[in-house]
Amino acid sequence: MAQTPVSTCTCPQALPAWDGRDIDLGGHAVHRIAMPTPFSMPMAFDLYRQRQQQELERLELHESSPGLVLMRTGLWRGEVMRLLTTDTHSLSRHVQRLPSPYWVRAVLHHGGIGTLRRTITAMQSALFDSGKTPKALFLAYLTCPVCAEARGGEQILALRHWVPNQKLTAKLQKRAS
Repeated sequence: MAQTPVSTCTCPQALPAWDGRDIDLGGHAVHRIAMPTPFSMPMAFDLYRQRQQQELERLELHESSPGLVLMRTGLWRGEVMRLLTTDTHSLSRHVQRLPSPYWVRAVLHHGGIGTLRRTITAMQSALFDSGKTPKALFLAYLTCPVCAEARGGEQILALRHWVPNQKLTAKLQKRAS
């Protein structure tokens, strides 16, 4: 008789209340691991997430939101990032501090990756309309296949780093007057 592998839930224990808000993560300690993402498609995401978890345990580092794994993709290389507690000090090359200020806009998307495009487009338009230039996009899967139905379906937290743009703000003010 074949045994089926036991799946473990990899979801964050508590969901951050960041939906629709701008959050300053400036000066926050983060643990970053690079991963290959040819043509923006992450390869072996679960493997890199597990490696990062093992390294956090080995270094005895603590997360500010346990289980919240942020992923950023690029044309060839992306990264897996976790937010650490503010009092974190480590000599590991993977532990860094985000520059200050480091503003992100958070939007909670209810649905899978296939329907995320509309949410990202709306978030980006809202940033432009408020005089901010969007930069890096981070995604955090808040539900895994094991518990998605119990938590009300798939949920993805999209975080978009932004910087204020004085020229865009001036154009918007000129257009409004």
